[in-house]
Amino acid sequence: MPGDEADALAYRCAEALAHRCAEAMWAEDHASRGLGMVLGAVAAGSATLSLLVRPDMVNGHGLCHGGFIFTLADSAFAFACNSYGERCVAHHNEITFVRPGRQGETLTATAEERVRAGRSGIYDVRVTGSDGTIVAEMRGHSRMIGKRFFAED
Repeated sequence: MPGDEADALAYRCAEALAHRCAEAMWAEDHASRGLGMVLGAVAAGSATLSLLVRPDMVNGHGLCHGGFIFTLADSAFAFACNSYGERCVAHHNEITFVRPGRQGETLTATAEERVRAGRSGIYDVRVTGSDGTIVAEMRGHSRMIGKRFFAED
């Protein structure tokens, strides 16, 4: 059907744009790369990043410092909300820690868009441990800043 073909083309274009945006951001994201994060899947409104908890990321309790868990979640949120070609920043984030991360464990943050309207968006990010258990849940609110990634878009 023509509608199905048009929908499939629109989907492929949106996915291609999300990947272009992620590549542009990743090239300049010294913080995420410097911490050893790995950019996984990226799609329109979603992204997945992972991080191996190193010894220098452990706090005085012998657990992953919450700031690193938040940074991982925030980075996944950033890649998800910046996947449409318009530059976005965090307006507000709130995180709930469910269980600690541990040294040697790979944490994975998956961000999913909940709503995007006007200049604002809301995204939920789930951070899981190596065994798939939930480490933290974050809700991020984004704000478009009126700039685009690419002049031709």
